[in-house]
Amino acid sequence: MPAALRIGRLLFLVLCLLPLAVLADGVTGVGIHAIEVHDPVNNGAMPGYVFYPSTQAKGSTWIAPYEVAATVDATELPGAKPLVVLSHGNGGSDLDLHDIATYLASHGFVVATLEHPRDNYHDQSGVGRAPVLDGRPIQVQAVITYLLNDAKWRKLIDAKRIGVGGFSAGGYTSLLLVGAVPRFDRFIDYCERYPGDDLCAGAKQMRAEAASHGQTIEQMFGETQKDFTRWGKAADPRVKAAFAMAPLSLIFDASGVASIDRPVFLYYGQDDHLARPLENARHIAPSIKTLTGIKEIPKADHWVFLAPCSPTMAKRLPVMCSDPAGVDRAKVHAQIQVDALVFFRKTLGAGSN
Repeated sequence: MPAALRIGRLLFLVLCLLPLAVLADGVTGVGIHAIEVHDPVNNGAMPGYVFYPSTQAKGSTWIAPYEVAATVDATELPGAKPLVVLSHGNGGSDLDLHDIATYLASHGFVVATLEHPRDNYHDQSGVGRAPVLDGRPIQVQAVITYLLNDAKWRKLIDAKRIGVGGFSAGGYTSLLLVGAVPRFDRFIDYCERYPGDDLCAGAKQMRAEAASHGQTIEQMFGETQKDFTRWGKAADPRVKAAFAMAPLSLIFDASGVASIDRPVFLYYGQDDHLARPLENARHIAPSIKTLTGIKEIPKADHWVFLAPCSPTMAKRLPVMCSDPAGVDRAKVHAQIQVDALVFFRKTLGAGSN
């Protein structure tokens, strides 16, 4: 074979393999560390986790009922990195989005999760009330402050590169942190139009509760609205971007999301029965001036955004772990992970060091 042809073929092979090599070089092992943060809303404690790039090889840890692709307290990869805080949905947990967390961490991000008090899998006593509707973004802010003040974590975080992400009520929380302003009385109109909706299952109980205090439900939501800044402003200037999955956004009107002034990416399931697209993600998309992208998952329902379930979890929560025919959750999450990585690299800067 002529020398020129050999060199040409070699150059072609190098160019083909270069993207794979670059990707491989950017992937690291992942460490995980449990944290506990003071809750400024309920004056208690919030458990959570920090995921971070590690110099150790890839590993996994069983944290029932999740198989998490991270090693407990693995050695940290030094250097300041972007931070992303993930917020779970109503009744969720600090590991609901663990696969997205480990993926981002393996590509050079520090990722934190938290369990929202009174709105998690073992305590939903605050759902629909001010401590949750108003308090969620304040709790995320508390996690950010904790990490930036902690002697260990502040060395690994670039305070100028912070983003947030979330699913369902966590998506709502993420939008608040970048400037969205809710109108809680929109719940009333929504439930009058969709009285059989799962989101409205507690409407009768809330009306009865309001009546027991000599109030109408309108007055009850009015007080929640007045409480919106009781614990501080929801928007946090430290947060530079938001990745919102199936966000509970029916309580935003056009002006409420027009106030968002930082990049936003929206994700939703085509057949979501809880966060109906036309009332939620697609309802707000046209009014977000800083929207960088919106993606629909064909045929998908609400729970597709939860991490793929382990066999143990699938037995425990068959509804949340099942998807409609034609929806492969593992493949969906592989795409979500890539989209989240591209979005945060674009808005916060490259995650690799």
